[in-house]
Amino acid sequence: MFLRFIFLVLLSSSVLASSHSFEDFLNNLHQLATEQGVSKATVDRAFYQLTPNLDILESDRSQAEFSQNFWNYLGKRVSQYRLDNGYDTLKQNRSLLNKTYQQYGVPAHVLVSFLGLESNYGNNTGSYSLVRSLATLAYDPRRSVFFTSELIALLKLIDDGKVPLEATGSWAGAMGAVQFMPSNVIAYGVDADNDGKIDLWNNQADILASAANFLEHLGWNRGEKWGREVTISEDFNYEFVGLKTKKQLDEWQTLGIRSANRSNLPESSMAASLILPMGYKGPAFLVYQNFRSILGWNHSTLYALAVGHLADRLSGGGSLLATPIDEPLLKRDDVMAIQQTLSLLGYDAGEADGIAGPKTRAAAKDFQKDIGMVADGYVGYELFQRLQ
Repeated sequence: MFLRFIFLVLLSSSVLASSHSFEDFLNNLHQLATEQGVSKATVDRAFYQLTPNLDILESDRSQAEFSQNFWNYLGKRVSQYRLDNGYDTLKQNRSLLNKTYQQYGVPAHVLVSFLGLESNYGNNTGSYSLVRSLATLAYDPRRSVFFTSELIALLKLIDDGKVPLEATGSWAGAMGAVQFMPSNVIAYGVDADNDGKIDLWNNQADILASAANFLEHLGWNRGEKWGREVTISEDFNYEFVGLKTKKQLDEWQTLGIRSANRSNLPESSMAASLILPMGYKGPAFLVYQNFRSILGWNHSTLYALAVGHLADRLSGGGSLLATPIDEPLLKRDDVMAIQQTLSLLGYDAGEADGIAGPKTRAAAKDFQKDIGMVADGYVGYELFQRLQ
């Protein structure tokens, strides 16, 4: 297990740059937090006898979005159990959801889908100490800048009496039914019933309004879909795959894209991008602006597709028409091996971190093109075998 702590380096100034031990880190962070307006008493209480939780670092390096393929990920998140609970949530909160839609423009089935993915409709909000989780992740060098900022945001919420010191959440420091990070609570949390509190654990009005407010600020377009499942012609040019390419639906029609049932695409001027979460052998989706808004909530393509599909199912849509692929899952070490091999072959795959990000996919696409594979950029088992 890779759990080695190294020096913490903040890009923004900081008094934390010389930290060695966790105790040193907390002492320096104490100074930084008080300089940013958190009371000394709150910091003292939060850091009293605080120790890092090493299990959290293992969770950070084995997230499902990095270790599961599309069908595996979707099957676990759009289950019959989750659908049944989603239907119940829609029914029980119909009036409140309609009111939230009128104000923010985010449909009921979309909001409920987020609740389903984030916390199983509020039934699993996490049992980790928020302070301890964020302090551990802030001390770890992988994303220290981000989590240090979130820890200070949490301390401010505690200092203002908006979140209790003993509040619990996910291992990553997210809280409530919508799993907001502390900075999102500050920026987008809504006291919908004007009771003077923003309760993201128990107050359904606050929960739904906060989620809708966040999506509105992320650019959610009222009355538009997030995307649609499509099929691809055999002679399709895979250079057009990816979020960087946007085309209107009639252009995609000309390029050989059809609806999932092979009918023509609807006539529309909406701009869309084509994504293939499991390469050319897997399902294909045209996605719109609202898909990008979902990505603003969570940058994982698998997460965004799961939210969109669960929302469609909750609003009466059917299962995907693509045939599932039974493909061996790649471990993080496997993806690291892909990245290292691509780099050795002269393709810049970025840091060998076991996460197939844009740089790794671009390198994979160039390699596939050069050796005569279908250049879809998919970092999967077939690519792993070829590189071995």
